[in-house]
Amino acid sequence: MLGGLAGLGVGLAGAGLPGWVLAKDGGARPDTAAFRLGLPGPDDDSDLSRRLLQGGKASDAALLADLKQRTFRFFWETAHPVTGLVPDRWPGHPRMCSVAGVGMALSAYICGREEGFITEAELRERVGRTLQTLTRLPQNDSAMEAAGYRGFFYHFIDMETGLRFAPGVELSSIDTGHLMMGVLHAQAYFEAQGDAQARELAALADALYRRVEWPWFERRVGLLCMGWVPDKGFAPFIDYHGYDEASFLYLLALGSPTHPGSDGLWQGYCSTYRSHWGEMLGQRHLSGASHFFHQYSQSWLDMRGLRDGFMRSVQREAPGLDYFVNSRRASLVQQRYAIYNRYGFKDYGATAWGLTACDGPGDMYGTDWSGRSRNYWAYRARGVGISETSDDGTLAPTAALASLPFAPEIVLPTLRHYHEAFGDQIYRRYGFLDSFNRSFRGGNRELGDGRYVPDWGWVASDYIAIDQGPILMMMANHERDGVWRWMRRSGPLRHGLLRAGFRGGWLDKAAQA
Repeated sequence: MLGGLAGLGVGLAGAGLPGWVLAKDGGARPDTAAFRLGLPGPDDDSDLSRRLLQGGKASDAALLADLKQRTFRFFWETAHPVTGLVPDRWPGHPRMCSVAGVGMALSAYICGREEGFITEAELRERVGRTLQTLTRLPQNDSAMEAAGYRGFFYHFIDMETGLRFAPGVELSSIDTGHLMMGVLHAQAYFEAQGDAQARELAALADALYRRVEWPWFERRVGLLCMGWVPDKGFAPFIDYHGYDEASFLYLLALGSPTHPGSDGLWQGYCSTYRSHWGEMLGQRHLSGASHFFHQYSQSWLDMRGLRDGFMRSVQREAPGLDYFVNSRRASLVQQRYAIYNRYGFKDYGATAWGLTACDGPGDMYGTDWSGRSRNYWAYRARGVGISETSDDGTLAPTAALASLPFAPEIVLPTLRHYHEAFGDQIYRRYGFLDSFNRSFRGGNRELGDGRYVPDWGWVASDYIAIDQGPILMMMANHERDGVWRWMRRSGPLRHGLLRAGFRGGWLDKAAQA
């Protein structure tokens, strides 16, 4: 079956991929001296960034172009040369792979190919290597000798062995979902190419999706459970309820040709929507506090003009609302929250906003820039919404930047401001570091992550794959429907949307074609 992939060098135990070198112990590490894309090293600034830091100006297109290259390079350079797996975060934990990050990497490679960052041959080699690794990794119910079970994957796996990373790591429905969205993106892309090698790559992707046993995670009627572990089963985990980031997960289950979810799955997910529906800061919308709720699904799915039963039911209250417009309104709420700045965080405003899941200074009690005492947090789902608000002054660039298609008129000025005002601290080799806190001035314990810059604040040390991916994918969607146009070709996703009761937009046009 894999004969057509032999010419790619897929499966060879070597470190021939750009940006990596073999270590004496047989492992591999990134070669930070290898500048694959001709861009600067880890602690250098490009001419563009240097001009910005010196008070110069650049066009929005130039800012986006520089960010695209850097964000793409995160996935391209940090992927393991043998397995193709990517780290959850870099440089802080280079051995731990997030399978959600792998899904975003697959999409990032296709975006990079369409930008001209890599050749078609390089794309096929990398995607083929990754898909073959995922296909060959053991799937069983053992505690530590598997990458997954029943088609699902563990949240974190080892970059080199591909096995479950640690005893506490769960078999994750949502992270498997992220992976499968990237897999379906690859399938749609290669199916369109038509040659024998591309068909084999598409077949690998298709087989990975087909083997996921979605009904196994339906532990309660109409809902998908979050996780499973070998020793305790599903007991420690609750279900995903709307409105949150899991809409794509439910659509994947509904669209499966081999192990489809039950007929009432989407209705079960939507059954809690009303508790998140209402008006906030002048915007009537379906609220999700942490902004990744509004970004993850739509990084892959073009929801413009598509409406399910709920969206059709609120047209009198909110004429023209769909999930895309809803995410636009949620972005405007995030910005307005920062403008009002009721809690007095430093530098919040029209061009410094965005609360989502991200790193933070650590779980501690400390002071801020004005001498006020505050609670600070480590990694946490920060957010602002109708049902809850969680804010310690930590902003994540991905929250604003991955909203580019929703509200470019507020995102592009924010991108410029982050460059000009904060770029010397937060903009590096792979684009924007995960998060920063301009208010932080110290706490009652050591930092859990990142670094403190005197009289400036706190800055994260890492880039996180699931924050990098939406930035790159949404830039591609904004400029040319880059991911969306491929995902509109995906038969399983179309089927899942139709089973969920969606109508309108491109979905109706596809049905008529």
